[in-house]
Amino acid sequence: MRQRYVLVVMGMLGMINAFTMRACLNVAITQMTAPPSQPGGENKTSDDSCPFDPPAAGSDSSGSAVQKEYPFNWDSEQQGLILGAFYIGYIFTHIPGGQIADRYGGKHTLGLGILATAICTFLTPAACKLGDVAGAVIVRILMGLGEGVTFPAIFVLLAKWAPERERSLMGTIVLAGPQVGTLVGNALSGFFLDWFVWETTFYVYGGLGLAWWFFWCFLCYSDPNQHPFIGDKELKYLNDNVTGLKEQDNEKEHVKTPWKSILTSMPVLALITTEVGHDWGFYTMVTDLPKYMSDVQHFKISSNGTMSALPFICMWISSMVLSATGDWITSKRVISNTLLRKIFTTIGSVGPGAFLLWASYAGCNKYFVVALFCIGMTTMGAFYPGMRVNALDLSPRHAGTIGALMNGTGALAGVAAPYAIGLIAPNGLMSEWQTVFIINFAIMGITNVAFIIWGSGERQWWDDPHGKPPGHVEDPEDDIKAVKGPAMASTAM
Repeated sequence: MRQRYVLVVMGMLGMINAFTMRACLNVAITQMTAPPSQPGGENKTSDDSCPFDPPAAGSDSSGSAVQKEYPFNWDSEQQGLILGAFYIGYIFTHIPGGQIADRYGGKHTLGLGILATAICTFLTPAACKLGDVAGAVIVRILMGLGEGVTFPAIFVLLAKWAPERERSLMGTIVLAGPQVGTLVGNALSGFFLDWFVWETTFYVYGGLGLAWWFFWCFLCYSDPNQHPFIGDKELKYLNDNVTGLKEQDNEKEHVKTPWKSILTSMPVLALITTEVGHDWGFYTMVTDLPKYMSDVQHFKISSNGTMSALPFICMWISSMVLSATGDWITSKRVISNTLLRKIFTTIGSVGPGAFLLWASYAGCNKYFVVALFCIGMTTMGAFYPGMRVNALDLSPRHAGTIGALMNGTGALAGVAAPYAIGLIAPNGLMSEWQTVFIINFAIMGITNVAFIIWGSGERQWWDDPHGKPPGHVEDPEDDIKAVKGPAMASTAM
């Protein structure tokens, strides 16, 4: 089997593991603490609240949560703090993770990050029992510190293993791992919580994370030229077609990160801005869709996991199809790479914002609401052949650093969104959630404008250590000095 495909599959499985461990609390928390009490009574049915599902025959599950005892008593604000705590740690290790991966390779950076996340996942039940809110917040921050290196490491690995003609699809397969991880985390967590104690979900996902790390250590390498089992034909193909390998030489160790150029680059700043908008919408769905399904639509836990997973299945499928389409367009040169990225990014911004907002106004027609969520997340899949792989376009050499900047900054939305939702929707009312999705629509739309105006799909001049900015005029004196230098050295000898 071609080793670049082994790396892609293992990278995807790694991201799936990372997101199942991250997302399992989002469903588990609905069974760890009581739902918010709504004004007017537990089973109020009006324009602001939907009826509870009837209990299944012969089941102890109840459509209403009033008969169930919960191990914790966390209000909506505390739940938002716990769900957002992960991203506090997640932010801080992005830049160091990108720098370490750029310099030493992505293999162990990614592996150790997921290993740390798996250990923290195992410790989550104990931390909650021993430390209540504080314990839950601390262990989630530590999880975030471990997982913060994963995206930068993935970008570095793709920069070494993904040929330009395969970049969109290979990148999307790996970077769509979060959707698969979220849908698996939601669906299976609902099953575990329905049939077993709530702690089970953390032990299962933590164990899968440890198993992945073991195989990753033996199967994958940071650089094709370091891989002991790669075929000569594939190695030659990669060295001829991967920018990050073609320019790899001894000077690589001496190339400093061009921080000023990166931080003043309008395409990079536009990418970071759009990432914030994408992450606001994505993390709203990842962290709080199960709560919406429970608090507003009143799905039972067994149904909640499945219904919360369906939109992410749609997003994953669409990201695969659209990425293959994007690679075909790139290979045929139908439109410029810049226009391609902008079209897909706009679809991925406007579509989700509009359909998620529509879903919040669709009332208590539960399955129509789920269908609208699915359509919205299907359009969000366009982000992946859009801005999600854009760091590889702009700078293959510094992809880890740019990936760290975009994901680290975007993670601020992961901190802010759950906490803001806890403040905006303390009672779990439909009208409160409509406000949530109005804000979501505005943020996703406004940030997309920056990418439309300043985004680019072309490699930037500062990615080349010898590159010159556009409009740079060569000084003839530089050529004279370059010629005189060696001549004077020879004379001195």
